[in-house]
Amino acid sequence: MNPTDVIVVGAGPTGLMLACELAQAGVRCRLLERRAEQPNITRAFAVHARTLELLDARGLADDLMPHGVPIRGLQPVPGATLDLRKLETRYPMLLIVPQSGTERVLEARAHELGVEIVRGAEVTGLRQDARGVVVELADGRTETAEYVVGCDGAHSKIRELAGIDFAGKQYETHILLADVRLTEPPGDTLFAATGPEGVVLMIPFGDGWFRAIAWDRLREQVPLEVPLPMAEMRDAFRRIAGTDFGMLEQRWSSRFLSERRQARRYRAGRLFLAGDAAHVHSPLGGQGMNTGIQDAMNLGWKLAAAVRGQAPAGLLDSYESERHRVGAQVLALTDAFNRLVLGRSAIRRAVRGVTIRLLLRFGPSRRLLAGRLTGLGIHYPATSRHAHPWTGRRMPDLACEGGRVYELLRDGRHLLVDTTGAAGRSVGNAVKAVRYTGPAVPGLPGAILVRPDGYVAWAGAAARDLPAHHEQALTRAER
Repeated sequence: MNPTDVIVVGAGPTGLMLACELAQAGVRCRLLERRAEQPNITRAFAVHARTLELLDARGLADDLMPHGVPIRGLQPVPGATLDLRKLETRYPMLLIVPQSGTERVLEARAHELGVEIVRGAEVTGLRQDARGVVVELADGRTETAEYVVGCDGAHSKIRELAGIDFAGKQYETHILLADVRLTEPPGDTLFAATGPEGVVLMIPFGDGWFRAIAWDRLREQVPLEVPLPMAEMRDAFRRIAGTDFGMLEQRWSSRFLSERRQARRYRAGRLFLAGDAAHVHSPLGGQGMNTGIQDAMNLGWKLAAAVRGQAPAGLLDSYESERHRVGAQVLALTDAFNRLVLGRSAIRRAVRGVTIRLLLRFGPSRRLLAGRLTGLGIHYPATSRHAHPWTGRRMPDLACEGGRVYELLRDGRHLLVDTTGAAGRSVGNAVKAVRYTGPAVPGLPGAILVRPDGYVAWAGAAARDLPAHHEQALTRAER
């Protein structure tokens, strides 16, 4: 018998989120991290509305909010604004928070749940068979488990050992990153400027430090290993934005090569990929960390069911079928943003800008773009053509007996919401049955079975219509 059920490789936001999901479900999990110490860098800084909803579903959003700066509107191109306050969510915003802040919140929860985080554990080999997986480490030790998940970033060793192709391309223009202090901060909370020589962004962390980002065409061929002095970042901002905002101090800087790649597969037998190990893309749009955390939420409850011997046929395969499709959509979105602001042709950039402004003028296209950008529009295809239209959709945060939907999901179980006013139906301990207590909503199904990751597993006219295969799978979870 393996002493560990699941080995998670990589202690970034994706790996930490997945470890928390598994531990909460009672799965024995070990988190292996190659870095001996946490580095003082943070590349990701945007937490979108859907990710905040999912963190709320585990009681973590309120812990994260004080560490961030909320942004209520975005301007994809000059003259076009996306008003996030109109989003139908508890979190109508983009939360600007350093990745390190998100990791601290997730790591604190992992420790509460008893997750063992092993730092300085570099994976060098991997083999698997029908019984489990053996992970070999650089110090000669081995770790065994039923499953392994690679959350170890764009240069994933797990992906390499599995022989999974990482298809895509590199972008030409390097990204310049620096954390700086300013004597003349911009008036806009999120500042952006474009010009013939590139793009610059200035993003507040809320503690006096700002993240300066530049795509500088004049410096795109400088090797990545060359140090980035503050004078170079100042020069980029002065040329592109007309000001450097009085950059006074720099605590960290780096050159970063942006890529557009996706793993051909997210699963190879007992091995899975999530986060940057599965997909990397342009940072424009702030999608990377959000997509990884959502990968973890999708995979966590499914792996837990498999470890307990309760997963129905095809459940583990559904991780790849659902999340690979989402990953491809995110790559398409961020690639479009990249071409919009960094395209070589001024005429094409202008045409794309006009197109974006037109799209944001009309309700349906504006809602579609907002849904794609914030993650609120993500949905999974139904496996049956007879399924209710709500199946696979994001579950709204309805008011129910005992609390909101996302409060009621915090124990990681399925949730059966009865909106007909009938007494809550029990389907064993693996699912919580509650009554809807909010106002009448046109088109609201009579009963909705919500997955632990906040998506609709089934919907119908009444709770008594819950199909046998759903009820059997949920009931098995008690054993």
